[in-house]
This record gives sequence, structure tokens and C-alpha cells, in this order.
Amino acid sequence: MNGLISIGATYGGGYAGGMHFQQLAYFVAVAETRHFTRAAETVHVSQPSLSQQIKALEGELGAELFSRARGNITLTDAGEALLPLARRILADADTARHEVQELVQLRRGRIRLGATPSVCTGLLPDVLRAFHDLHPGVQLLIEEGGSHDLVRQLARGVLDLALLVLPLPAASPVLTTVELLQEDLVVLSSTARPAPGAEGTVRIADLQDEPMVMFRHGYDLRELTVAACRAQGFEPQFTVEGGEMDAVLGFVRAGLGIAVMPRMVAARAGQDLRVTPLAPPGLRRTIALAHRSDVAPPRAARELQRLLLAHRPDVPVTGGEGERADG
Repeated sequence: MNGLISIGATYGGGYAGGMHFQQLAYFVAVAETRHFTRAAETVHVSQPSLSQQIKALEGELGAELFSRARGNITLTDAGEALLPLARRILADADTARHEVQELVQLRRGRIRLGATPSVCTGLLPDVLRAFHDLHPGVQLLIEEGGSHDLVRQLARGVLDLALLVLPLPAASPVLTTVELLQEDLVVLSSTARPAPGAEGTVRIADLQDEPMVMFRHGYDLRELTVAACRAQGFEPQFTVEGGEMDAVLGFVRAGLGIAVMPRMVAARAGQDLRVTPLAPPGLRRTIALAHRSDVAPPRAARELQRLLLAHRPDVPVTGGEGERADG
């Protein structure tokens, strides 16, 4: 037990002394063995040192804890009252020490991570698997949303970390960001319908007459796609809007329209979807890891951040003509 940790009380604004955990441990040892020498052996100290600490504890409490009549060690009324309390205090201290060590050593804990749907589909699975293999006792709570929503949740302390699309929204709180990767966007379409564009690539202008499947308002891919189309002088035609990556890919697979997606997502989409690169200059996006600047992430979140930085994927910038989504 650490003798520097004490339990004290204040009276009239002044400190009235305190009971050390060490003293309580010595007291319990004597109470259980009813013998000072054997108690000293139990707690691995000399008998004089143990006796001195018991006397100090009695002085702090203002009461004798043991009766030493005729060589027999028995508890006084004060000692009988203190014994169950001392055992409880020591047990609680051990529990507290164990809980903190579990967290520090990442045997347990929790990470609240926010990410856009496309990042959840493309980047996170491999990294989260590696993290879980290393720290199976740490709970991972994933919140999907657009960068605007994730920034707000970081500011409110709802999230520890977030994977965002740069640049950050205007008037964002002060965040620390680390760039993870830049990747190209491509066009996904069903292999059951004609490929968009010509000669293996598609221009943004070619999407003017194409029905499109897209995320709801507030998602980064939607904002990026709409801005690119408007820069070419037209409004995109959204036939279906969704909020989940699997749903959006399913709508494209069913032939309801095309979708502009990150290449990282396209690589996992399946054989029945076609990947068509955008003609130069194309569209790119930057993914960054963010946390509040004024609050240090928990130990587990810092370890996940280290893994994310160590596993930055090499995302291909261009693709072959008419490639399948798993090619």
C-alpha cells in the first residue's frame, strides 16, 4: 500500500490530518492475526515500524484500537467499529487501482469515433480489426455522419475523434487535424446498364443527363458532387437519396442511377458495379483525423489514432478502363 495516499477531513478550513492506506492495512493485519509480530510478517515490515504506524493511527482517531492486556491482543469498541470500514476502504482502493490500470493498459475502455459513411466503408474496417486484435477489451462506438455534424459532436464532447473531409466547415471550433490521405472520386454504375461517358472515362459535364443516386443533405459527397456539377453549369438529377452507404450502393446496383464515390469505397463495392474514372482534372478529397485542441483524447483513442496514421492506405489515383469494382 502507498503510505503517501491519505484519507483526511477538514475542520474550519484547516486540514486535521489523515489516515494512510498503509496504516489501515497494518490495522487490518493486526486485527486478523491478533499478533503484532505475525501481522508485521504478513505485511512485510518490521514489527517496530508496524507498531509505530498503529500508534499514529490511534493518535489520528483519538482512540485506542487494540487492548493489549496480559499479552492478548483484542479489538476495542473503536477497533470493532473501524475494522469493517477499513476493509471496505482498502477493497475500494484496490478496485480503483485495478480499474485505472485496466484503462491505462488498454485492457478495457471506450472510443467514440465519428466518420463519414464512405470512410466507414472504405478505410475503417481493416484498421478497426487491427485495433480490436490488439485491444479486444476496448469498446468501439462508431457514429456516422457528415463532416458538419461530426464537427458539432466533437465540439460538444460527444466524440473523442472524427474522420472528416477537409476543409472544415466555416466557424468550426478549434480542432487539431492530421491529414490521412487524398483520394480520387470515381463514378459507379451497374454493369447491367451502359457505361457513362466514353473511352473509359467520364467528364463531370457528361453527368448532366444521367440519373444519380446520392446521399442526403449534409453529407460531404453530396456537397462535393453538387458543387462540381454547378461549376459545369447544371444541377444534378437525383433519382434516389439515401443516408446509408449500403443503401446507396444497392440503388446503384439496381440500375436506379449512377453515383460519385471515393475509389476506396469502389474497391469494395462488388463485381456487379462498374468503376469509371473521372476525366482530368477529376475530383479529389482529403480525409483528416480531428480532435478538440483543448481536450486530450483518452488513452485508447490516442492508440487508435496511432494505428490510423500507421495504416494510411495507398489509394490509387487512376484506374483502368471499365474496371469492375473489385478489380
